[in-house]
Order: sequence, then C-alpha cells, then structure tokens
Amino acid sequence: MAVRELFVTPDAASRDVQLLRTADTAEIPITLVDDRVCARLSDTQHPQGVVAVVSTSRRTLTDVLRERPNLVTVLCGVADPGNAGTVIRTSDAAGADAVVLTRGSVDPYGGKCVRATAGSLFHLPVVTGVSPAPTVTALREAGLTVFAAALDGTDLETIPGEELRRPTAWLFGSEAHGLDPATAAAADRQVRVPIHGRAESLNLAAAAAVCLYASARAQRG
Repeated sequence: MAVRELFVTPDAASRDVQLLRTADTAEIPITLVDDRVCARLSDTQHPQGVVAVVSTSRRTLTDVLRERPNLVTVLCGVADPGNAGTVIRTSDAAGADAVVLTRGSVDPYGGKCVRATAGSLFHLPVVTGVSPAPTVTALREAGLTVFAAALDGTDLETIPGEELRRPTAWLFGSEAHGLDPATAAAADRQVRVPIHGRAESLNLAAAAAVCLYASARAQRG
C-alpha cells in the first residue's frame, strides 16, 4: 500500500511531528483540517486526528502461489470484520505467507477490519473475491496440504508433526455456520480443535490461532 495524502488536525500535527516530517520527505500532500472535518472523514467515534488516503495493490491467488508459500489462511464466507481482521493479524504473527478471503467474506479494507488487523493488512498479501472450490484445487496443485477446520474433524493434537510440517493451507468458515460441507469435504483433512473444558466452542479467531500456530511450530521445529 502507498500513502497518497494525509489529513491532520492541529493537535495531531503537534503530537506526530516525525510522521509529518516523514510524509514531507516522501512528498506526500498534507492538509490541516479541524476536528469536525476529521470526524467526517473517519468512521471511528474518536478519531486520532490523522486520516490517510492510500492506494492498495491487489494480489491474486496466482501471485501468492508463484512464491511457493508454506502457510496460507483461507477465510470462507467470514462476514464479521472484527473476526476477519483478527485472523489476518494472527496469520501475520504466525508467519503465514498470505490470507485469502473467498466471495461472501467481508471487505478486508473496511474500517473496522483494517483496525482489527493492527497494521498486518499493510504488509501481508491478501487475496479477495475468489471461489472456494477452484481455490482449494489451486492450493493443492501448488503442493499445499489443505486442512479444513471443522467440528467433527480429526483432533488437532493427534495429527503427526510431519504432516503439519508440510506446506499447508487452513480453511476457516464463519463463526455462526462454519464451513460449507462441500468446501470442508474438498480438503485433504478436516481438523477440530479439542475442547478440554466445559466451553461449547472457540471463537473463530481463537481457533484459527491454535491451528496456525500448530503449523508454525511444526514448520519451524
């Protein structure tokens, strides 16, 4: 992503002097605005006084697979921006090479989702608008093992380390409905995160973190 323009309130300008110096060095236009205008430009209740206009570089699945990824996260129909953004952030932390969002998923560039990524969206490749079935096929043809997170799958703790060490793509469905049965069935293996206590389930982002870190630990072990 590239910053094209900044809108800054006087308070933010006096607070974030280094930011403005960096923007000026990069010849990024800076416009001073009052708090009322900043509030209209932002979709948060309490904006921090800096609004940036950025251009996004859209990546394709072909772009991602050309780089021979070891770990890919695929969100299938995940509509909640907070969950999607947190999974993008978690994928980045776990060392994933890309995140793919299928059609019907939230726009990762929406305000709430962007904030939930905590900056990871700006340097982790993100692919959007793909269909699940061709995506699974392309991932497998690129040499990745495809795991689907599912309630009735194999217990994650019983999967051999050598299997988790392979280049892997994890499929995650929405928190409310999970994966579409056809998408789950297309995976090489369906996997569940074991529940040892009395909780009925895990939040999508928490379950994704467990799965992604299981792969990350095996691949780096």
